[in-house]
Amino acid sequence: MISDTYRYRDGSLYCEEVALDDIARKAGTPCYVYSATAIRERYRAYDRAFGSRRRLVCYAVKANSNLSVLRLLAEEGAGFDIVSGGELYRVLAAGARADRVVFSGAGKTREEIDYGLASGVQCFNCESWDELVLIDSLAARLGKRPRVAFRVNPDVDAETHRHISTGTKINKFGIDIDQAREVYAEAAKFQNVSVEGVSCHIGSQIFNTEKMFEAAARVAALARELRASGIAIGHLDLGGGLGVAYEGTEQAPAVEAFVQELCRRLPDDGIALQLEPGRSIVADAGVMLTRVLYRKDTPSKRFMIVDASMAELIRPVLYEAHHEILPVRQAPERGTVVADVVGPVCESGDFLAQDREMANAMPRDLLAVCTAGAYGFVQASNYNSRPRPAEVLVEGSAWRVVRERETVEDLVRGER
Repeated sequence: MISDTYRYRDGSLYCEEVALDDIARKAGTPCYVYSATAIRERYRAYDRAFGSRRRLVCYAVKANSNLSVLRLLAEEGAGFDIVSGGELYRVLAAGARADRVVFSGAGKTREEIDYGLASGVQCFNCESWDELVLIDSLAARLGKRPRVAFRVNPDVDAETHRHISTGTKINKFGIDIDQAREVYAEAAKFQNVSVEGVSCHIGSQIFNTEKMFEAAARVAALARELRASGIAIGHLDLGGGLGVAYEGTEQAPAVEAFVQELCRRLPDDGIALQLEPGRSIVADAGVMLTRVLYRKDTPSKRFMIVDASMAELIRPVLYEAHHEILPVRQAPERGTVVADVVGPVCESGDFLAQDREMANAMPRDLLAVCTAGAYGFVQASNYNSRPRPAEVLVEGSAWRVVRERETVEDLVRGER
């Protein structure tokens, strides 16, 4: 669902102190809206739950990489988990400290590694032996000695969607935990890197936290073995993946309870803990506003055609994801209707909801697609030559456009 910073007042849906229909009227639709208060509160919940434990909470930039969102989190003291040179550029542009940036990702290029070395990132999470060899050689050329960790694949099934499960033997990520001891022993002989961490991440949208605790226990046991063998492991990076409630019937794991239980199960032996939450910080802080264009009934279906599409929010077709859809202005006298909410894109997969019982919205009515703050705009495309939407950040009674809506001229910029 959405954060409690969204609520109805006199039948109108507000984000913090701002009416969403006012934003839509001035910024246009479709557009994304984010609550600054909700983002801050969720980050603080993670950080506060660690108590006095040494930690670094690294926001996973891939979830939502808007510069204003990144700056807000940097001001809170967050670290950042990045997976590309472009994301590194973004976090530095937003004012983040490079020494609080963890560079993850299975396919870093030479240019990206050079950029990370020159910037002084906190750690490289290596996903293969060949990557470590490349980092070592590039570091020697630049006279650097970066911290590195191996991402270890603990072979734990996160029990999530197949496209976002990353911690089993069939996934492309990390090195097999059964090979890790040998890999670390060889890596410790390198002269131009400092092997200081163990990393893992088993997937996203996880509700069974026992799976995350199981993975943490396996990599913590590995870290203890490595330390006993003389390798100075200083931190455990346990990834992110905590699930959020997209449907009213779901109950998301409580952030504070999860972190506290994690700390309880991993005794404080001087090793710092790192987490990389993304979705659970920004998902329910955001909605996508869209306007109803047409209603159409066929002998077998009722369609609600809106001005947003799979180009703006691909999660429903890509992950079979459910997003609650609320009316921006309530009209209870109309009752409800069962309909498919579809967009203008020429694909049968262009839907935001199917066979959904929802408010009986009419043409020109505004709808809010909930829990859209994560993996929404970042996965938007220009398919069907659609300009990407605006993004808006709300803080109390003020709001501002933090990414302008693209124009048709933007669509052809750089083409010849």
